[in-house]
Amino acid sequence: MKRRTLRSAWHSFTGSPYFPATVIVFIVAVAAGLFAGSYTYAMANPTPRHIPTAVTGAPASQLKRAAFVAGMERALGASLDLEPFTTYARAHEAVEEQRVFAILQQHGGRPELDVSSASGASVAELLTQAAPAVGARIGAPAVVRDINPVQKGDPRGLAIFYISLASVVVGFVGSTQLAVNAKALPPGRRIAFTAAYALLGGFAIAAVVDWGLGALRLPFAESWLILAMTMFTSGMVFAMFSVLIGRWALLPTWGLMVLLGNPSSGGAVSWPLLPSLLGAIGRWLPPGAAVNAQHTAVYFGGHQHAFPFLVLAAWAVVASTVFWLRRDRATAKDGRGAAGAGAGASAGAGA
Repeated sequence: MKRRTLRSAWHSFTGSPYFPATVIVFIVAVAAGLFAGSYTYAMANPTPRHIPTAVTGAPASQLKRAAFVAGMERALGASLDLEPFTTYARAHEAVEEQRVFAILQQHGGRPELDVSSASGASVAELLTQAAPAVGARIGAPAVVRDINPVQKGDPRGLAIFYISLASVVVGFVGSTQLAVNAKALPPGRRIAFTAAYALLGGFAIAAVVDWGLGALRLPFAESWLILAMTMFTSGMVFAMFSVLIGRWALLPTWGLMVLLGNPSSGGAVSWPLLPSLLGAIGRWLPPGAAVNAQHTAVYFGGHQHAFPFLVLAAWAVVASTVFWLRRDRATAKDGRGAAGAGAGASAGAGA
């Protein structure tokens, strides 16, 4: 009797609105912990591991440089991945192509370290802090210059991360609103409206940050395109999950785009300072692709790479295709169910 009563109470509870409400309470609590943990793990104590660094000059006579490199590696607790170049011009080109983060050379027995804040403000800050102390210890005062500083309106180099984060979050929030308030839209029109709010939203973000606040001088058309692609991709990722798992689609979308994607994007903390796994994964996710494309557009014009655009396009195409095919199947299934119900009702009325 007790077992039957408990079973009846459980069935009654799971059939009531209290059950999903209770599930949401626990999901939100877990998500809050994961959210704080993922960002703290990636960003609270950034530690360098491998910092690609260009070196110029003949290696045989660079005794002070060798001592300086060893001292820097001890001070940073990381290795400087040295890549030799025959001329400074070629080393500078490697910085522009974002293959290295700094250039080390030696003049008159003194090490000279040229850093690039635009390549990664957090990396440049660590190098700039460590170099003078190391130079003093080896008796060769180091000269540090910033050859590619960040823009004045963005002294910490975080504005690109913020606008990319905005495009990611607003992108899937817009998709949730279409799912709730425009549920009857056919798949093709749902995709079209997602593209429409992505274009307008990307324009709004770029206009506010550049024209309104003056925080970043953007290559407007290119930055707008990147923001729009990011918003569209994010929106379609939610749409894909909505046809795969239904009403809980926000959970994998949030996990993929926010819990994993944003901390590993390299926007707030440069990839050499991220845990190695996050640094490797981040480039293949939409937030990381968005940050990479935007970062290159703003600071390294003329050296844009195809890879981040291919990542965004691949996610958008796969998500849109899954949504289109699965949504059509769901619509057809619902139509057959409604037709069957209607036929049953007609038969009942005739009887």
